[in-house]
Amino acid sequence: MNKTFFIYITTNPNKSVLYIGRTDNLLQRITEHYLNRGKPETFAGKYYCYNLIYYEETPYVLNAIARESQLKG
Repeated sequence: MNKTFFIYITTNPNKSVLYIGRTDNLLQRITEHYLNRGKPETFAGKYYCYNLIYYEETPYVLNAIARESQLKG
């Protein structure tokens, strides 16, 4: 089974906060961020980070984890 993993960056409407994450279903994850907007339980929700501004794809989960760490660093 072939999977694709995504590393992505979202921002808030004011473009003052960035959120970096990884997922294997980008559309679902961005939808979740949008539905959680304004909810203080999550970082992306608290800061309204639901606007996708960048993403990368990789077939390997370990590459996705490494790249996410690199971007966060």
